[in-house]
Amino acid sequence: MIEPTNNELGWMLDEVLKVPEARHAILLSADGMLRAHSADIGRDDAERLAAGLSGVQSISRSTAEFCGAPNTPWRQTLIEFAQGYVFLVAAGEGAYLAVSTTEHVDMEAVSYRMHKLVDRLGQVLISPARRDTGSPA
Repeated sequence: MIEPTNNELGWMLDEVLKVPEARHAILLSADGMLRAHSADIGRDDAERLAAGLSGVQSISRSTAEFCGAPNTPWRQTLIEFAQGYVFLVAAGEGAYLAVSTTEHVDMEAVSYRMHKLVDRLGQVLISPARRDTGSPA
């Protein structure tokens, strides 16, 4: 399992940013822990955004019945801002990949790259539930 304090997969996230107008990429767990971040975003910002995007993913999942089936699995969320987009996709059990872009990005190209990255990483992205790692006092 990837420890939350390292950034072993950061170089792979940088690959998604080869799409023109892509800005940042982060990999997060369902509980909001940062798993990895691209080189162009600081760790503190990436951790803060991972926590927020975990909530976005959770809210998105809770609206499945709006599509007609309350138990349908969530796959991705797109958030649009005046200055760009945030793409958030499922990236394995309990893991999510987020990419931010400008408003001029080729949305199809970003989505394609993100899904290819998820395919490439495969089982590495599985994020099991955290266990208590503290030692008894």
